[in-house]
Amino acid sequence: MSISGPFFSRTENRTIGGKLSEISWGLVLTVLLIAGIGFGILYSVSGDFDPWASRQMVRFAFGLVLMMAVALTSLKFWFQSVYFLYILALGLLVLVELGGKIGMGAQRWIDLGFFQLQPSEVMKLALVLALARFYHDRPLDEARRFKNMIVPAILIMLPVGLVLRQPDLGTALLILLGGASIMFLGGVRARWFIGAGAAAMAAVPVAWQFMLHDYQKDRVLTFLNPEDDPLGAGYHIMQSKIALGSGGIHGKGFMQGTQAHLNFLPEKQTDFIFTMLGEEFGLIGGLVLLALYSVLFIYGIAIAMQCRHTFGRLVALGVTVTFFLYVFINIAMVMGLLPVVGVPLPLVSYGGTAMMTLMIGLGFLLNVRIHRDATLSRADTIE
Repeated sequence: MSISGPFFSRTENRTIGGKLSEISWGLVLTVLLIAGIGFGILYSVSGDFDPWASRQMVRFAFGLVLMMAVALTSLKFWFQSVYFLYILALGLLVLVELGGKIGMGAQRWIDLGFFQLQPSEVMKLALVLALARFYHDRPLDEARRFKNMIVPAILIMLPVGLVLRQPDLGTALLILLGGASIMFLGGVRARWFIGAGAAAMAAVPVAWQFMLHDYQKDRVLTFLNPEDDPLGAGYHIMQSKIALGSGGIHGKGFMQGTQAHLNFLPEKQTDFIFTMLGEEFGLIGGLVLLALYSVLFIYGIAIAMQCRHTFGRLVALGVTVTFFLYVFINIAMVMGLLPVVGVPLPLVSYGGTAMMTLMIGLGFLLNVRIHRDATLSRADTIE
C-alpha cells in the first residue's frame, strides 16, 4: 500500500530550519544539564580537567553533533536501514569474539586506534530499532501470535549469547531486558513473559553451576552478604555505602569527599560516580540528578505518545526504557540493592562507546519528535 502526501509535505520536504524548530529544546537542555553535572564530578575525581573531564567534554561535544545529525536525517533513511544496522552490530560482536581487545579480564572491545569500540553498547540501540521495525510491519493481532515471537526472540538471543561469552553479564541483561520491553510494547501478551520468567527461575541452578564464572558468583554472594568479606569481594559495595551515608543531606562539598579522594572508593569515574556525587552533594545532589533524569524520561514518553506511527512510538519508548535501565541498575548497584555489574550512569560516567550510543539514541528520540505526524506504510517504503 502506498500513502502519499502527509509524509513528504510535512516532514521530508521541510527545511533544516523547519526541522530545527520542531526539536524538543527542553530535552536538549536537560541533556546538557545532566552532562554538566558529569563534567563537574569528573573534575572533582582528579582535581583537574585532565584526564577525565576534558576527554568527556570532547566526547560529549562529538556526541552532540551525532545527536543532531541523527535527529535531522530523513526518517525514511533510518526506517529502511534498521536491519542493516542490526546486522552490522551483530557482525561487530562476532569480531570481538574472534579477536577483540581484552581488558579487566573480559574481551569486549575493538581497538580502532583512536577509539576503543564496545559493540555490545551499539547493539542495545540497534536491537531497539530492529524490533521497532518488525512490530511496525505487523498489526497488533499478528504480533500476539506465537509464530511472530520467534524472529524477535532470535534477534534478542543472538547478541545476548555473544555478549555472555565476553563475558559481560550486566550488558547481556540490559540487552535482554531492553528487547523484552519492546516485545511487550509491541503487543506480546504478558502471560508469555510470566512463563519465560518462571522458566528462567527454574534454570537458575543450572546457570549457577555451569554458566556463571567464579567472579560473577562472587558478586551475587557479595550482594547477599557484603559484610562476609569486607576487605575482599565486598570491599567495593561497603565503601560505596559508607561514602553515600557520609554525604548526609547536604554533602561534604565540592572536591571534599574523603572516601573518594583518599582512594577508598573504587572506579569513581565510571561505575561508582553516583556515590561520589552523593558524598560531595548529599541527598539533595542525588535528588537533583534523579529529577533531571525523570524529566528526560517524561520527554521520551511524551514524544512516544504524540507519535502517529508504530515505528516511532516503539523507538521512542525503547530508547527511554534503555536509558531508564542504565540509571536504575547503576544507582541500585551502588546502593547495594543489586549485584555489582559494569553499567555506567548515563551522560555522567566517564566512557566512550556508551556516551556515543546514548547520544545517538537521544538523536532518534528527537527524530521521532520531528517526524511524529509522518504516515508510514507497512511495506518497505515511506511515502
